[in-house]
Amino acid sequence: MAKPIVPDTSVIIDGRITELIRENKEQLEILLPQAIIRELEAQANEGREIGFEGLRELKALRDLAAGGKIRLSYKEAGRPAKTADEEIRNIAEDNGAVLVTSDFVQHLVADSKGLDVRYLEPKTRKTEPSAFKLLDETTMSVHLKENTPAYAKKGHIGRFELVKIINHVDRKTIEGYAKEIIEYAKSDVRGYIESQQKGATVIQQDKYRIVLTRPPFSDGIEITIVKPLVKTRLEDYRLSEKLLKRLESHAEGIFVAGSPGAGKSTFVQALAEHYRQKGKVVKTMEQPRDLQVSDEITQYAPLEGSMEKTADILLLVRPDYTLFDELRKTSDFTVFADMRLAGVGLVGVTHASKAIDAIQRLVGRVELGIIPHVVDTVIFLKAGALEKVYELAMTVKVPYGMTESDLSRPVIEVKDFESGRPEYEMYSYGEEVVVIPIKQRKGQSAEKPDSAEISVSANHITLYAGGRQGKSVSIMLDGEYLASARADRRGRIKLRKNSQPGRALLDAIEKGKKIQVQ
Repeated sequence: MAKPIVPDTSVIIDGRITELIRENKEQLEILLPQAIIRELEAQANEGREIGFEGLRELKALRDLAAGGKIRLSYKEAGRPAKTADEEIRNIAEDNGAVLVTSDFVQHLVADSKGLDVRYLEPKTRKTEPSAFKLLDETTMSVHLKENTPAYAKKGHIGRFELVKIINHVDRKTIEGYAKEIIEYAKSDVRGYIESQQKGATVIQQDKYRIVLTRPPFSDGIEITIVKPLVKTRLEDYRLSEKLLKRLESHAEGIFVAGSPGAGKSTFVQALAEHYRQKGKVVKTMEQPRDLQVSDEITQYAPLEGSMEKTADILLLVRPDYTLFDELRKTSDFTVFADMRLAGVGLVGVTHASKAIDAIQRLVGRVELGIIPHVVDTVIFLKAGALEKVYELAMTVKVPYGMTESDLSRPVIEVKDFESGRPEYEMYSYGEEVVVIPIKQRKGQSAEKPDSAEISVSANHITLYAGGRQGKSVSIMLDGEYLASARADRRGRIKLRKNSQPGRALLDAIEKGKKIQVQ
């Protein structure tokens, strides 16, 4: 190749340019656009993996030049350009050089302008990253961080143990792991770089979900790799005939809830496959797309970063059921409600420390009167098994605990699905939405609630401390002290949303933490 070579950013990032140089016996002249250096520097400053990959490749080019393998010079564009790619093309054209690229669009544009262009297929990596070998059949996740031991979470759903697997992971080793993972994700059709943000990259590679973080987001380079331990069928859960019939014919707004690691995604995957086998059209909405489902089930990510735009497309596709994994932000619950009211069957996955908390996450986000139309069935899992199933229904009655007939109002009854016995009532009381547990009748067993009852209004959060009227109490989050307050004569503790305890409570509700009043 007698002409000078101008590489673009794509062949720098994937290492194709150094491969080309090593394959050539003659000394090559490389004209390196300054635009590439600026672009890679900006990417690295934002903590993006491709920026670090590219900068490492630039160092390799310098080493080749120092060894006399190539003649390397840096070029600035002699005329203005609107984009970095255009600037690179201009440098190649002005210097009579060969433009080398792995970007097919760049290749087409350069070819259409009559430039001398050489297209190299993107680099492929045929062997799995060595980090994947750290996970065996009993490992749910591996946790790597530079200059610390490496740990694996081993066991089964509901019972995991953190085990040290490497005594020390240095920076060079973890950088090698990251490089292999990025290369493999780019070259394998089952790999997706789900998101890249300042200091964090999320990758879904077949069954593995990988999160790469580095400064400034984290205080060191860290890699977390998670994989599902088991793939189940709906038959494995031994559902009652009554529940199975409801899931097949009546339930169209389903919440699957539980704490992290409770087996929510595993159950949802089984439910999706069940619907598919029944001849239903099933899609998913995920970020990242880590549900292990059949190829017939299309998995959608946020369109242009928005689940609302994804929902617009799904309404055109008209699936029978859509799995939304998982609902965390207010916008997620709003999208879920809009799709349900449009008639789409939905299964939503959300964190909650108990079944009723999953319903309460809709309070303040969805009007009380339409909650039963948005969610009609709540399935709560613990340690991989179904612990509680609720059904919701709207009625007009005197709320539990009131006696005056003129206090009748619309009430949402939350009933145990199998027995049909009401366990909670939800209704409006002034500006607040009240969630009241129904006490057991005499002779029935009663479970002591392990979490405080909460209602959320426009400006306040109210906790109900039964039997603590007029007393000072402590508010606890997952067993940790948050604040002290005094219950009023009705046993209520009212906190403003914008106060420090109020903000902490909203965050706790969002994350499904256990909230107690002691």
